[in-house]
Amino acid sequence: MFVVAQALVNPGDVVLVERPTYLAAVQAFELNGARLIGVPTDENGVIPHELEKLIAEHSPKFVYLIPSFQNPSGVCMSVERRAAVADVLLRTHTALVEDDPYGELCFEGEPLPPIASEPGMSAQTILLNSVSKVIAPGVRIGWMRSEGPIQFTLTVAKQAIGLQSPVPDQLAVARYLATADVEAHLDKVRPVYAMRAKAMYQSLQRILPDGAEVTQPDGGMFLWVRLGHGIDTTRLLEIALDEGVAFVPGASFFAHDPDRSTMRLSFVTHSPEVIDEGLDRLGRALAKY
Repeated sequence: MFVVAQALVNPGDVVLVERPTYLAAVQAFELNGARLIGVPTDENGVIPHELEKLIAEHSPKFVYLIPSFQNPSGVCMSVERRAAVADVLLRTHTALVEDDPYGELCFEGEPLPPIASEPGMSAQTILLNSVSKVIAPGVRIGWMRSEGPIQFTLTVAKQAIGLQSPVPDQLAVARYLATADVEAHLDKVRPVYAMRAKAMYQSLQRILPDGAEVTQPDGGMFLWVRLGHGIDTTRLLEIALDEGVAFVPGASFFAHDPDRSTMRLSFVTHSPEVIDEGLDRLGRALAKY
């Protein structure tokens, strides 16, 4: 992410992002002087006509999207929505930075193809991916796919930042890929994550106030909650920590005008029993709030 920002962003450049979007992307782009504009989203991801309107208004340097099981919302763009977004980007000649670290973590069926695979899109897309979500979170090895002169620019930016990723980490990943069955690993992980996501979603129903909204993802690692009622989840977190449970307040995932009643919850680490206990504690925090 930071490599892309270093290579492409000049102070004052506009970058369009989803609303909400990945916190580290906001940090990387803003640190390099970008002006971020959030594009409205729905249950299928970024809304094409809103995207086109903002492209016409701001002439962005690029659009940054996480189509599959988005961080933080967990939303996955449908095949039809991906095609519609690609159509907008192609007609407006707008570059895409597509982040796809969660696509392999679908609970059912096959992973959806990236927007970069839509006809005509590969030449104007930088596709990002990582092994950290499918092998081990601590293995921070990723890669970028691009075409044309931008490859050289990205290489120079990477060398300027850190020359290259740690060699032992790369060798460890290479060894794992050569000797382990990654698909078998994913087949084992997916149903476990699906069970935990279901447990978290169901437990949330009993503790949340009326009118609260919760995403129900079909993959990935996160649920997104909008509490409404004027609740500020940054303040709620202080109370929750006293109860021994934590979450990520949602405000930091917005490029501007944050919805402070939102929060990101991760379901992948703990068993349904621990998730249930954690949400009991969150419920007590909500009651105290």
